Amino acid sequence: MRIRRDKLDILFSQYVRFRDKVCQRCGGKAQHCAHFHGRAKRSVRWDEDNCCALCFGCHQFLDSHPLEKVEFFKARLGEERFDKLNSRMRQVQKPDKELLTEGL
Repeated sequence: MRIRRDKLDILFSQYVRFRDKVCQRCGGKAQHCAHFHGRAKRSVRWDEDNCCALCFGCHQFLDSHPLEKVEFFKARLGEERFDKLNSRMRQVQKPDKELLTEGL
């Protein structure tokens, strides 16, 4: 099942790729805004800690190797930020899309 992308998704993806400049795993071309917790998790869908820029190959690799994906994001964020991200993911909240759009 594909999740529909709206204007905020596109803007957020552009922001993450601009922020990171290069693939955060290999240093190659930043082609994708990769989420640790999938976009269906609305509580962290537009959370900066939940995303980073990856090239196509690294994105495919991490999505097909969940243990490596956990270790990659844990190393990237550090243990404390990683744990806080997971806590935010479990929260049930409706994001303020207008406020997020203004912030980007």
